[in-house]
Amino acid sequence: MEISTEIDEPVPQWDVALEALVREEYQQLGRLLDNQDFRRLANHYTIRFDDIMATLFELAIQGRWVYLERSGRRQAISRETLDKLYVHGRLNEEDLRSFTGGWRPISSQ
Repeated sequence: MEISTEIDEPVPQWDVALEALVREEYQQLGRLLDNQDFRRLANHYTIRFDDIMATLFELAIQGRWVYLERSGRRQAISRETLDKLYVHGRLNEEDLRSFTGGWRPISSQ
């Protein structure tokens, strides 16, 4: 008997474990998540803050999460937005200084 190792399902372009973590946090808190929430999660679970943020940006690019400015206005996140932030090779506090709003999933997928 021959078993195929090929999978026909598309591979997500983000870290699904980190998505599950931030989605659970969003559901538990019942509010937008901000950089302070992500720093706390990173410290608590010993995860790099920039890995969480890269995952969120990728989720926004793929239309699964949204970033809202402090005014409540939705800010479009594109691949170009993320590429501009990667000037230093990793996302850091300085790169994310202007992101003072919050993040939420678009639906309960």
